[in-house]
Amino acid sequence: MRPTHTFSIVARDPVTGDLGVAVQSHWFAVGAGVTWAEPGVGAIATQSFAEPAYGRKGLERMRAGTSAPDALAALLAEDAKRDVRQVAFVDGKGQVAAHTGAANIAFAGHHTGAGYSVQANMMANDRVVPAMRAAYEGATGDLAERLLATLAAAQAAGGDVRGCQSAAMLIVKGTPSAEPSHDTLVDLRVDDAADPIAELGRLLKLQRVYDHMNAGDGAVERGDVAGAKQHYGAAAAAAPELTEVRYWSAVALASAGDVDAALPMFTKIFAEDSRWIEVTRRIQPAVVPATPEGDAVIQKILTAAPTPR
Repeated sequence: MRPTHTFSIVARDPVTGDLGVAVQSHWFAVGAGVTWAEPGVGAIATQSFAEPAYGRKGLERMRAGTSAPDALAALLAEDAKRDVRQVAFVDGKGQVAAHTGAANIAFAGHHTGAGYSVQANMMANDRVVPAMRAAYEGATGDLAERLLATLAAAQAAGGDVRGCQSAAMLIVKGTPSAEPSHDTLVDLRVDDAADPIAELGRLLKLQRVYDHMNAGDGAVERGDVAGAKQHYGAAAAAAPELTEVRYWSAVALASAGDVDAALPMFTKIFAEDSRWIEVTRRIQPAVVPATPEGDAVIQKILTAAPTPR
């Protein structure tokens, strides 16, 4: 049994139907075993003296149509060590169920609300679970922001009596698509850090940037130049320190025919890191078409490169 003493939340967004789980622990790589989710099916946290099979078997049962309360009850009935388990389920309809075994290390407990459950064990005090409940119910923003706020509130209330080490967040779509690989919205893990919740928040902000980049790529593929410029621009504005983000924003402008507006961006990028000059030489035909017009775009971009001495 893995002693994954921790605090976590499982939740279903009532607006989008998205399903998520987030966790923090003083244990290495907590996300490897605690967090489970499947698009349209449910989300699970299995912790304390954790049995990861609750994740796999719980999703199997909910996928077959069993409600979260019935699925958890059935698995607990089969588990001779249920008194040391702490488990929470939320299904695709927002039904929740949680279990805190009598032998969990104090302070331990859980609270279930409308479409969510918060749970914790080996906490510094008995204020952690109430703080999580209040934080989730009072938080704003999308599901990821609310899950993160819940973890932060738990830590602020005292958190794990041993301190911090790792954190994770997993969010999937409430309605699965025809391509499952597109249905995971957030999958972030901080396996070892002095302040894992803060690091998880940093990674979440970075994911927003790359979500814009991916959306910009999609817009390019569809021929939506205005949409591409909007997404790349938003990414560059959110993370001006990331050279790659600024580079692809400049490429989007140039590809849209606004090379003159992009040239100052290329000038700065090439001066900062000359490797992007070689990247530019290689982006045909994948990004810029291998046509006379495309050749002209590349050549004009390369005028921003520093003159060799």
